[in-house]
Amino acid sequence: MDPKYLDPQLIIEIFRKNVSAHYYDTKGRVSRPEFWMFVAGCVVVGLAASIVGSIFAYGGLLGAVVQLLLLLPLAGLGARRIQDTGKSGTLVWLAALPIGLNLILTIWGYVAWTAAYGWSGGYYFWYGPSGLIGLVGLVAGIYVAYLCAQPGTAGPNAFGPEPSKPEAPTAKPA
Repeated sequence: MDPKYLDPQLIIEIFRKNVSAHYYDTKGRVSRPEFWMFVAGCVVVGLAASIVGSIFAYGGLLGAVVQLLLLLPLAGLGARRIQDTGKSGTLVWLAALPIGLNLILTIWGYVAWTAAYGWSGGYYFWYGPSGLIGLVGLVAGIYVAYLCAQPGTAGPNAFGPEPSKPEAPTAKPA
């Protein structure tokens, strides 16, 4: 892998662009480096939210909410990444639907349990159904990640022109 793709500033810029300008955009194609840099940004933001949430009484609730908010940008980018390989981007829903349902059940269970019994143990209320749906999401997520890791088609395909590789942001003159 090219070391320029490990530049934190580039990862932050790609994350910001895809969350703000392309929140759920499934048209076109995206390169492998851009997709995986966005995934790295999502992992960092999700971990930070989970750590901050664990400091407070509500544990993983903040992490689950942030992950749910990042699901649509990740699904949109995943769809464009899969389209770069020449396949339909709708395959991303194989993973996005069970993962999203699992996150909604987790948040709902946490809030419902907290309202009824206090702050502790909210997640455990949904542990059984959430675990099964999570397993389906995990298997589908591995398949979608496999598709996203495949090389894109050279030149234009049915979903648009070949995407450009991300470039590091240039320093603005003072």
